[in-house]
Amino acid sequence: QVQLVESGGGSVQAGGSLRLSCVDSRGSLSSYSVAWFRQGPGKAREGVAAIANYITYYDGSVKGRFTVSRDNDKNTVYLQMNSLQPEDTAMYYCAAKPTVRDWKIPDRYEYWGQGTQVTVSS
Repeated sequence: QVQLVESGGGSVQAGGSLRLSCVDSRGSLSSYSVAWFRQGPGKAREGVAAIANYITYYDGSVKGRFTVSRDNDKNTVYLQMNSLQPEDTAMYYCAAKPTVRDWKIPDRYEYWGQGTQVTVSS
């Protein structure tokens, strides 16, 4: 089992950058596929990036701007977000499950963090 805690959110201007962190306080994250989701006001939760072992996956809306990575020694998965735009404003969540199959489907995930807010102003 894992217990996920996100951090690193904040408010930035368009074009700025943020790095989100997802830490597993129980130290088991290396055994899981981890994804980042976001949910904007009035919108469905959507998958933006995932990492399985060291293979990465991205939604087209963030490809080339966001980078997902992991440090197993620190039980942490990161989401580096560059060239942020107002449409990236959302609550960002990390989630974990044993495999990366169907990584964009929220219902497939057993473990979720509490979320961290990202706000991008124009």
